[in-house]
Amino acid sequence: CKISGAVGTYAHIDPRIESYVADKMGLTPETHTTQIIPRDRHAVFFTTLAIIAGSVENLATEIRHLQRSEVAEVAEAFSGKQKGSSAMPHKRNPILSENLTGLARLIRSHVMPGLENITLWHERDISHSSVERIIAPDATIGLDFALHRLAGVVAGLEVNREAMQQNLNKLGGLIHSQSLLLALTARGVSRQQAYTLVQTNAKKAWDGKQDFLALVKSDATISTLLSPAEIDALCDTAHHFRHIDTIFARVFGEATSKGKAK
Repeated sequence: CKISGAVGTYAHIDPRIESYVADKMGLTPETHTTQIIPRDRHAVFFTTLAIIAGSVENLATEIRHLQRSEVAEVAEAFSGKQKGSSAMPHKRNPILSENLTGLARLIRSHVMPGLENITLWHERDISHSSVERIIAPDATIGLDFALHRLAGVVAGLEVNREAMQQNLNKLGGLIHSQSLLLALTARGVSRQQAYTLVQTNAKKAWDGKQDFLALVKSDATISTLLSPAEIDALCDTAHHFRHIDTIFARVFGEATSKGKAK
């Protein structure tokens, strides 16, 4: 709130009036003003909008990747009469996520004008005004639209669990290399030696022609330290989800987090 006169000195108005009005409107009097509230506050606001837009784009980009034909783990909702491509009828393009990526670029573009508005001649000129009349509605309306669109994308997201499992299986157990590394160090093997043991077998399986876990079980050194049953237990994917409820509770709260990992 700023009711401090033409140049911010309260020359013709008592500061108590500003405090009174601010209190009635649920605002806080600005600590120091000139003719206007300092524009660094506005710059922080537009930067915050840009950061939120960046988070929107981060999720939208991941959805775009996961919808690629060769990944096919998730997909945006697709209506019965919807067309994915005018040239290739088989396609299902992530058009909403692509749209969100573009909107994020636009919202980010308002940050620099907001920063440049901080500097004004003689404590106040009107160079910032024309800028704010454009970027303020554009950035706020754009982000509001993006958030609603993202919510719709997430609500209608189609998840292909089978494809996820198939993609994991293509790696032949390579995703469990860290568990094996740590288990070997727990058995007294130096970290460097354990790393070499695991990596040597991983390299053999990297092209997908050999099974990593089978290689590990047949490794002369590893087999003396870990039994086949222990290796199978270490390579159970359930191991990676044992704390998932804790993560969901942080995001959604305790009451709504139960069962989300199922």
